[in-house]
Amino acid sequence: MEIQSKGIFSERNFIVTNLIIGAFIAILNQTLLITAVPSIMADLNIPFSQAQWLTTGFFLVNGIMIPVTAFLINKFETRKLYIYAMTMFTIGTLIAAVAVHFPTLLIGRIVQASGAGIMMPLTQVVLLTMFPVENRGRAMGLFGLVIGFAPAIGPTLSGYIVEIWPWRSLFLVVAPIAVFNIIFAFIFMRNVVETTNPKVDILSIILSTLGFGGLLYGFSVAGTAGWMSMPVILPITAGGAIVFFFVTRQLKLEQPILNLSVFTNKHFLISTLIGVIVFTSMVSANNIIPVLMQDMLGYSPLESGLALLPGALMMGIMSFAAGYFFDKYGIKMLAVISLSLILVTSVLLTFLSEETPFKYIVIVYTIRLFATGLSMMPLSTFAMNALSTRMISHGTSINNTMRQIGSSLFTALLVTVMTGVGIRAAGTGTLAAQDQITGVNASFIVASVVALIGLVMVFFLKDNKKVKDQTQKR
Repeated sequence: MEIQSKGIFSERNFIVTNLIIGAFIAILNQTLLITAVPSIMADLNIPFSQAQWLTTGFFLVNGIMIPVTAFLINKFETRKLYIYAMTMFTIGTLIAAVAVHFPTLLIGRIVQASGAGIMMPLTQVVLLTMFPVENRGRAMGLFGLVIGFAPAIGPTLSGYIVEIWPWRSLFLVVAPIAVFNIIFAFIFMRNVVETTNPKVDILSIILSTLGFGGLLYGFSVAGTAGWMSMPVILPITAGGAIVFFFVTRQLKLEQPILNLSVFTNKHFLISTLIGVIVFTSMVSANNIIPVLMQDMLGYSPLESGLALLPGALMMGIMSFAAGYFFDKYGIKMLAVISLSLILVTSVLLTFLSEETPFKYIVIVYTIRLFATGLSMMPLSTFAMNALSTRMISHGTSINNTMRQIGSSLFTALLVTVMTGVGIRAAGTGTLAAQDQITGVNASFIVASVVALIGLVMVFFLKDNKKVKDQTQKR
């Protein structure tokens, strides 16, 4: 279907607006409960070990849905799939809003996540399909703006609302926006991606769900439960084995639900791996810095939140600006600057102590997220530009899946290093704050090594023009 793309009131602009609003509330919802957990624990009389599943469960289901989305995008029309995903998200939001028991609230979050897991890859695929290669950076920059701002606003908005109204208000705020987005989609959304009507392979879907779900769960709890505990060993071992069978099956199927042949494209492979490193450098810092500030340096939750806010806002701004830079200058310059700054900030975070000033953490973290915003979406765009149009849905799903698994694995690894080195530093004595900080420093030494590997990989990337020409020949 041809879509009008000229003028401020063009069909394409309405579709983009709809996608951005939907993506914003879906990503906002990931972090919306972080500061509301204590209120939920008190109201529902549940321990933290249960309450944390409201966030962990959301990410887990979200990650499970991503690999299947490539199949769904090729199977169903864009308009129908988008409306279905937003409807599931809205139903989950309403279930959570009226929940009076924890199981009901958790079910609401799971239903939300099943819709959000489709939304993210679908939004990327539609944006990449609607825009020509030379303008995709700007389109994905808008998506990057959402990824940066939504998580930054989530905890702050949540803290403000919970102080005034009950925690259920968080869902009541989101629900009307989601309903409006569905109505907007009924009016303006068009079928953008060409469907190929692939065959439904139930076994592949089951293998994907169990395999990737097991890996994500195992890596998610490894940092706190310990790598040698059964809740970690069992899901990772079983998940890895199931993923192996999943991959083997996809290579044999004539119409796989996830086409792994994209890995034969070296431009896609290298840029995706670098993208995983950039993404995990952001996620790991997001997890470790608040723990450092609150548990080791004695700052309040509000102060630690304020320390992270400038960086998150900077990342949003740079994600948008980076789209223009990518279209004009290509990927290599952005990636070199980005990975260099991530490496420098990783090294700077290896010198922390009990005397480390608040400003130091704010400045280093802000520079780190500036660097993340500079290359995260351009790397995704570059990876997709290296693929033919019919392979973009598969490439997007694989790209997002690798980021989910990579961030879970890398964060778990850093938390393990942080905990192990801290205990070793304390010896037989009590674990003091400085011992814990020594563990944090060690975790960022590992992060520095990974960032250096990413920086070396950048020099194997080619400029946009060469990749574009190769893509057009296929």
